[in-house]
Amino acid sequence: MRNTDTPLPTTSQDTPQGLLFAGGAYVFWGFLPLYMKLLSHIPVAEVIAHRVIWSVPVAAVVLIILRRTDTLREAFRNLRMLAMGCVTAALISLNWGLYVYAIVSDHALDAAIGYYINPLFSVFLAAVLLGEKLNRAQLVAVGLAFVAVLVLIFDADRTPWLAFGMMLTWGFYALAKKSLPIGPNQGFLMEVLILLPPALAYAVYIGTTGGAHFMTGSTYDTWLLLGCGVVTAVPLLFYANGAKRLRLSTIAIMQYIAPTMILLNAVFIFGEPFGRARAIALPLIWLALVIYTVSMIRQMRTNRP
Repeated sequence: MRNTDTPLPTTSQDTPQGLLFAGGAYVFWGFLPLYMKLLSHIPVAEVIAHRVIWSVPVAAVVLIILRRTDTLREAFRNLRMLAMGCVTAALISLNWGLYVYAIVSDHALDAAIGYYINPLFSVFLAAVLLGEKLNRAQLVAVGLAFVAVLVLIFDADRTPWLAFGMMLTWGFYALAKKSLPIGPNQGFLMEVLILLPPALAYAVYIGTTGGAHFMTGSTYDTWLLLGCGVVTAVPLLFYANGAKRLRLSTIAIMQYIAPTMILLNAVFIFGEPFGRARAIALPLIWLALVIYTVSMIRQMRTNRP
């Protein structure tokens, strides 16, 4: 799913273009499990490799059109920035792997839970690692999310480790991304370029050992793997451009569109069992998100000049 931190909007008002861009990105991400489900017969590692490989030309064309390649070249010459880019690239590749595995192994509900909890986990990380103070409402929201996590952990059936893994990888990715002084479009291309050599090496390896689906399997598989670049890069670029044209409060509310659609896909299309633990935990998470979002919007209005 997503792979960039939330850029600060450059406007104090929502714009129609911003709503179209951001809304399109979140709806796209909501339907992404349907596409990934078509790839369930292909090994996860091969899917991730092709997500990386075919994202490069899409992201590169956009950056060339925007004439922002100079910043990217400077980033690769800066060893500190390159090291930071390697960290974010590693984290996003892990997140992609967990996400694809969750979808193809009939655990899409875990993916939805992971992305629901993530905003509150990011608030927790900011408080613990960055020393940011939480207000009363934020403490209540984080507390409710913690109770929901305990319910899921102590569920008798199984612990949703995929949800926690996605929450951790995305939370630390967003945290590391804040320290990467480069635009979202340039940052995305930098990450996939860093991941490109191992992705190509793996694709060549499985091609020579007879385990590849690209160009050796059916035409259907080849086109699906080619499409991984489009379904990865396009919504990210839509999101980056939409967030610049919307208020932060609007983005905060819209970010719940994707996990809600993933949840609906999991229950009504994929037929995944909801279970008692999830029936208890999800309402707690939703209540926590409502409290957190309302508190953030009020705080922004108070601080507005």
